[in-house]
Amino acid sequence: MSSKVVVVVFFIFAILHHDVWNWNNRSLWLGFLPAGLAYHVAYSLIAGIFWYLVTRYAWPHATEAWAEKGSGE
Repeated sequence: MSSKVVVVVFFIFAILHHDVWNWNNRSLWLGFLPAGLAYHVAYSLIAGIFWYLVTRYAWPHATEAWAEKGSGE
């Protein structure tokens, strides 16, 4: 996963966070969950999975190793 992909997906998430299409939606998901709340539950789960993948596959290991090597401790 390259840093460009991470940045693009981050901005897509930022845009999707403002769910203006759900503001007047009075429907219930699963019979009890308001649409706006359910949307944000799904959004939060997907964002968490995304950030897990970022730390797993796009973490700058070379920079971290360089910083640890230069600490002198």
